[in-house]
Amino acid sequence: MGGIAGYIGSRQLSDASLEAAREALAPRGPDASGIRRFRTPHGGFCDLVHTRLSIIDPDPRAGQPFTREQGPGHSWGGGGTWLTHNGELYDHLEIRAELEEEGERFATTSDTEVLACALDRWGWDALDRFEGMWAFGRYDEAAGELVLCRDRFGEKPLFIHRAPDGLYFASQPKALFAMLGRTLPPNIRHLARFLVNGHRALNSGGETFFEGLTQVPPATMLTATSDGPERVRTYWDPRLAVDEGMEYPEAIAAVRDRLVRSVQLRLRADVPPAFCLSGGVDSVSLISIAAHELGHDVHGFTIVNTNARYDEADMIAVAVEHLGVRHTRVPLSTAGFLDRLRRQVAEHDAPILTITYYAHRLLMEAIHDAGYRVSISGTGADELFTGHDDHHVAYLAMIRGDAELHAASLAAWTEHVRPVVRNPYLSDPELFVRDPGFRDHIHSKNDEFAARLRVPFREEFAERDFGAGPDVLRTRMLNELFHESVPVILAEDDLNAMAVSIENRSPFLDRGLAELTWTIPTRHLVQRGRAKAVLRDAMRGIAPQPILDNRRKVGFNAPLEDLLDLDDAEVRAELLSDSPVWDLVKREAIEDLMNQRDLPDGESRFLFSLLGTKMFLEHRS
Repeated sequence: MGGIAGYIGSRQLSDASLEAAREALAPRGPDASGIRRFRTPHGGFCDLVHTRLSIIDPDPRAGQPFTREQGPGHSWGGGGTWLTHNGELYDHLEIRAELEEEGERFATTSDTEVLACALDRWGWDALDRFEGMWAFGRYDEAAGELVLCRDRFGEKPLFIHRAPDGLYFASQPKALFAMLGRTLPPNIRHLARFLVNGHRALNSGGETFFEGLTQVPPATMLTATSDGPERVRTYWDPRLAVDEGMEYPEAIAAVRDRLVRSVQLRLRADVPPAFCLSGGVDSVSLISIAAHELGHDVHGFTIVNTNARYDEADMIAVAVEHLGVRHTRVPLSTAGFLDRLRRQVAEHDAPILTITYYAHRLLMEAIHDAGYRVSISGTGADELFTGHDDHHVAYLAMIRGDAELHAASLAAWTEHVRPVVRNPYLSDPELFVRDPGFRDHIHSKNDEFAARLRVPFREEFAERDFGAGPDVLRTRMLNELFHESVPVILAEDDLNAMAVSIENRSPFLDRGLAELTWTIPTRHLVQRGRAKAVLRDAMRGIAPQPILDNRRKVGFNAPLEDLLDLDDAEVRAELLSDSPVWDLVKREAIEDLMNQRDLPDGESRFLFSLLGTKMFLEHRS
């Protein structure tokens, strides 16, 4: 685990630029670092940079850039293949055993050496055997080829910039800019997309907040040389493959077994993990498996929100008492909010996308201060098992052909779900029956938000097909998993965690578990108006019953007014001060917004997005 950066092309980078890249990645890897430089067979140059956060085999022998032939170092290369690797192969012990049966021998106990050996022996087909998260660069000195590869779900970032002199890559933009020798200009269109359509639209066009900066897509390999064209290969194609014959008890048993195995794999480390604990079924399932099924000494960390609408204290207390785990409460502090947010924006090289991720950073700091280097979170459960408001209405549309099931489900939805739904579109149980393509509920206020901009912006909503056909529920879930919700969460989680030298792991983002959920019939996903039915029932006997039966979905959030007094003269002066952002946004529209009282959620989110955008542009001006 750590940070990576590098380059391949016709330009000889200076030692100072590579050292600057290494310094920019230092928080991601404070334990060790290395730089390796190569002359390519085509007369060009390749450089690999690594900073290390020691999680598995902390011995210096496992340092990077890594080669099985020569060991890590800081010099010009002379043969073999080299890796700069950010991530973890959770099944490295099983792969190591397979390789040893084929005669391979190992000098370390690191997963990086297993990765290197597997690729050397089995070629790129080895990727199909890996369970983990990764972003790595692998340079083959004989062929003069650099291969960049990213994990299936995109848990680890991998930014790239294609310049006339070659290809640059890094875990974070600031490290890439250090090698490039300049900062790329802000992407004004992408900032407008963020302000108008929100964070769920940020992956729609493959852009980032900088012009000319993109990412290697998840489940993708990019091959480059110093003088030839790139080659791109996708090595995993997630598809829905429903087994309509699967009975509900079969689905429950299979999910239970696979999720326990996923948690077991992700607890592998030479350092103890901490758990992000909320009052919801997702995080409580993970911490319950670790404590009850796997016998781990568990420590949970919770952000405490005093806003009654988002308060989960009752369910968290149930979890802590039932499990008997150590627990640390982290209060949502208003102290120094603007200064903290400004520093966070500078660290992220981007606006902070929602207040949730401002609070998440406080959680990561508390985990770091308690001495932990690994955190476990529940990212992905909503998108694998159902968890969003529109999933209920989509479910009703998909079971309409079963009159008995539909009648019972509609009655349960009317009693338990409809009274708490805030989006007016989703109060209509026939919404997706009349119009399966309806998506206005996702960007319901975008015309109002666009009217506050000085530059025109409009972008139609688009989805990808994952073999779901007319199943609107599975189409939504798969798009949320791979394009809308989860990519944003993963990016923010990675930045927040790695800024304080913590590795974040997400057991729900397990290939085997995901592919299993895609075989479960849609009719099983919601039961008696309760989302995540399969997960809840799979966890019975493991997780606390009151949490499994609790219908209230909270999730962490807070209005901006909880953190900032918009009536304070100094706060108003700060928010409305001269800034490059007013070339993009109408200052008078923001002043009018700040004069309103009891801002609706959408308006509060817009104001927070504007604040982050303002700080981002000021940092880059």
